[in-house]
Amino acid sequence: MNIALPRFLRFLLVGGVNTVFGYGLFAAFAWMGLPYPVAIALATVLGVLFNYQTTGRLVFDGPGRGRLWRFIGVYVLIYLLNVAAVAVLLRAGLNVYVANAVALLPLVAASYLLQRSFVFRSP
Repeated sequence: MNIALPRFLRFLLVGGVNTVFGYGLFAAFAWMGLPYPVAIALATVLGVLFNYQTTGRLVFDGPGRGRLWRFIGVYVLIYLLNVAAVAVLLRAGLNVYVANAVALLPLVAASYLLQRSFVFRSP
């Protein structure tokens, strides 16, 4: 358990940088008038390679060449969950910026678990 805690803390720190980068892109695209699914998609696509390198190197000790497609698959799933969560929160009366910020919290945990168990799992 002690080994997982430092890794999770590294994930949170690196994820914080990745989230600021991705959310900044999302906010810029939404401000430009793009529909939120498109804004989220563009922010996700632009952040994937950056996130793959930072998460792989700084959290899981190396991204590895064969893991990129699994990493992309996890991001596709996270994207779908994100869009669905934002849609629900918009119906609840939140604006798109707050809705996406609220949706990020549970998505962080889901992303870590999926990356740890599916993308960067130990052989």
